[in-house]
Amino acid sequence: MNAVQPIRDTDLVAEIKKYLYSRNQRDGFLFTMGINIGLRIMDILPFKVRDVRGKENISLRERKTGKQQSIPISSSLRRAIKDYIADKNDDDFLFESRQRDKHGRPRPISREMAYKIMRSAAKQFGLEEIGCHTMRKTFGYHFYKREKNIALLMDIFNHSEESITLRYIGINQDEIAQAMKRFGGL
Repeated sequence: MNAVQPIRDTDLVAEIKKYLYSRNQRDGFLFTMGINIGLRIMDILPFKVRDVRGKENISLRERKTGKQQSIPISSSLRRAIKDYIADKNDDDFLFESRQRDKHGRPRPISREMAYKIMRSAAKQFGLEEIGCHTMRKTFGYHFYKREKNIALLMDIFNHSEESITLRYIGINQDEIAQAMKRFGGL
C-alpha cells in the first residue's frame, strides 16, 4: 500500500468537501467528520446516530490500540452532525451502506467503499497519494499548524515519539522541501 498524504491546502479541503456533498450527503459528511476528529476509518465507520446525537464528545475504544478515547466535537462539526442526522433514527449507522448483511439488516459502508469515495475526490482534483488515512493525516496536519503543540497531537494519535507524529502528518516532508529550495544547489 502506498503512503498517503494530508491535504495541506485549506481551499482544496473546502472544494473536496463541496464536491463530495454534491455527490452524496453521506460521502460529504464522512469527509467532514474524518478531517475534524482525527480517527482511523475503522473507528469512524461503525458509528451510529446515537453515538453523536446531542453529544459534546465522541467516546470509543480504538480498535487498533484498544485505548479509550473521548474526543470533543467542535462547534462546526456539531452543526454538520445536527444537519446530517436530522431525519435519522438513533439506531441508524451514520455511514449506512445500501447493502444489507446476510440477515437483511443495515450495515455501515465498508473500508473499501470509503476508499472509493476518497479516490473519486482524488481523481476529480488530480491528486495522488490519497486514501482513507488522508482524512486523519489532514486533521493532524492542520491541528499542528494551528496549535503548534506536537505533544498534544501525539496524545491524540497515540504516538510514542514526536518524530513519528511529524513524519506521519507530513511536516518533515514540508521542511525538507523548504530546506532544499533554500539550499538551491551547488
